[in-house]
Amino acid sequence: MKLVTGNSNRALAQAVASYLELPLTDCTVKRFADKEVFVEIHENVRGEDVFMLQSTSYPANDNLMELLILTDALRRSSARRITAVLPYFGYARQDRRAAGRTPISAKLVSNLITEAGVHRVITLDLHAAQIQGFFDIPTDNLYAAPIITRDILDNYKLDNTMIVSPDVGGVARARAVAQRLGTDLAIVDKRRPKAGVSEVMNIIGDVSGQACILIDDIVDSGGTLVNAAEALLKAGAREVSAYITHGVLSEGAAERIAASKLKELVVTDSIQETEATKNAANIRRIAIAPLIGEAIARTASEQSVSSLFD
Repeated sequence: MKLVTGNSNRALAQAVASYLELPLTDCTVKRFADKEVFVEIHENVRGEDVFMLQSTSYPANDNLMELLILTDALRRSSARRITAVLPYFGYARQDRRAAGRTPISAKLVSNLITEAGVHRVITLDLHAAQIQGFFDIPTDNLYAAPIITRDILDNYKLDNTMIVSPDVGGVARARAVAQRLGTDLAIVDKRRPKAGVSEVMNIIGDVSGQACILIDDIVDSGGTLVNAAEALLKAGAREVSAYITHGVLSEGAAERIAASKLKELVVTDSIQETEATKNAANIRRIAIAPLIGEAIARTASEQSVSSLFD
């Protein structure tokens, strides 16, 4: 078995390698002067079961091209099986035609990955479950809920604690955590007047005197969380925190979160940390390397991956 990584999240790749007690495969992933991606594998991978860890996070297009070119290099080097491990699958929010004359980019990117020569995909908390069906190859969608639940139990008292979904679309995800914790569930009713902008309309559920914990898969601009926190506090919540799987946190988001009324934002390390998130006092990270590493180990030995979440 070989573990290969691009430049998207080397810290996570090294943590996964440490969990597996397996060194990262020696390879070069760099840029030519005109920013074209160049890849060279420095070890023999012929007949090997290769796991390629690469999030397609910012810069999304550069990291996606690294993934595709790494795949081509491995395929042409006669790797027996290539598994793309995508802790964060970019373009997942474009999973349907929300308006006329728009693309379904998640399907296009799935096709690109498949056609490049990937045999299997392992990813984490897809934005929409149906994206699994966009791939014509076996795809395992891992869940961060057990890790999030464990961290909540370690850091919060469950008396007068309520799990909150920041929108109707995330109810199933939030309910899964609420059921694990045995807490009540509330829902924020919001609308999006345009992409990247959200407005809170109503709070469904009684949050008076409760410590509210928002659960979601992606935080990008941070606007949804900030608005939800303000609305929950106005509705009588005692405090508001948030647990998010993928901390995209685009430009200005970390500062927005730091200045907000959120007690803390907890994100996994599926996306590489930036200086802005390091400097935000109320942003904390939790490790997913054990989950990713165990999924890789089970895939390599042809064991069940879904039993991780039983």
